[in-house]
Amino acid sequence: MTEVRGQLSFTDDVSRDQELLEYGLDPGADSTLLPNASVMSALQNLVRLATELCGAPFGVVNIVSAEYQHQIGAWGVEPGVCSREDSMCAKVFLSRERTVVADASLDPRFADNPFVTGEIGNVRFYASVPLQTESGFVPGTLCVFSDNTKELRPEQVSMLEVLAKQVVELLELQHRTVQLDRTYAELKDSNAKLAGFAGRVSHDLRIPLTTILGYVELVEDDPDVEPNSTAAQYLDRIGSSGRRMLGMLEDVLSYSRVGGGIQPAPLSLRDVAEEVARDLGIEDHDIVEVQDLTVHADRGQLRTLLQNLVSNAMNYRSPERSLRVRVSGISNYHGSTVYVADNGKGINPEDRAKCLEPLVRLRREGDGPGSGLGLATCSSIAKAHGGELTLKETSGGGTTVAVSFPAGL
Repeated sequence: MTEVRGQLSFTDDVSRDQELLEYGLDPGADSTLLPNASVMSALQNLVRLATELCGAPFGVVNIVSAEYQHQIGAWGVEPGVCSREDSMCAKVFLSRERTVVADASLDPRFADNPFVTGEIGNVRFYASVPLQTESGFVPGTLCVFSDNTKELRPEQVSMLEVLAKQVVELLELQHRTVQLDRTYAELKDSNAKLAGFAGRVSHDLRIPLTTILGYVELVEDDPDVEPNSTAAQYLDRIGSSGRRMLGMLEDVLSYSRVGGGIQPAPLSLRDVAEEVARDLGIEDHDIVEVQDLTVHADRGQLRTLLQNLVSNAMNYRSPERSLRVRVSGISNYHGSTVYVADNGKGINPEDRAKCLEPLVRLRREGDGPGSGLGLATCSSIAKAHGGELTLKETSGGGTTVAVSFPAGL
């Protein structure tokens, strides 16, 4: 359909209304509250300033939809909605040029307009500046007008253009707010689905794990098992790791239920890292060297992060040298940064960003098994704490992962 209404085709009209909705501006005729209240108040102040600078009694911010003109900020008049066909601004706003008319009744573009003829108003002086966003979209105009004829000085026109840019900044702020609200709604939906998934997985894993722990306890109580024997030590390790895994399942379930909420507290980096090393069967302190540091973080999340990073170091060790992992950190009033440095194969600079994406593996010869979720999980944990994760090369070869934790989260 190519029927033209004003300066837009039917197809453009549909696109225009969709774009206005992206800015939180309802193009419908019954819409009386378009932007949020704080934006409307700021718009009114800008319109007032525009009228005072131009010496005009009336001013409005007009948003032009496919069918209507909405006055979302006004001074000297009550904001309202009129047909787009009756709008003066709708005739010129897509030109992207300012329009200044001393007497609209003498201008062929406006002489028969109801705002000029007396049917709606008696506009004589009229000046408008299109509101153009960085993307090139023009939602409407900043307009000042009067019942009397008037001329504007060049500096007044320049100031009107400056104020129009400020109006655009407010609309962009509203645009970003709408995007954030939409993202937040999607995140809540995603977290709800995650909670259901985590609940099912937790239930399915808890049953066999509880069964294993039950048998471990039965064997530990068996009088035929010597307390200090190798078998007793193995049983103790299995029981310790199993109970910790059971606790981790509960942490995952709790984390998903609160929408990604965490419970940070001052933690000993050494205690958590040594716990992770034991879980992974690493007893040689020459393999995993740990520097102590107080980190303000969620214990379960920090343990998961370190376990993933140390596991990665084991999976991607270099065949040319014995594995070494150093867990260290620094802290100041901003917070702390934890470093996990290995001497493994390393990650090429061009692959580092890709490795932080879910389900991405480099699949190099000799690499150990993995799902491609380890670094992505660690990056998410860092973001949940308000920090970030970065990758760089270890001096002498390997990968150093730096994770920042802000203070007092």
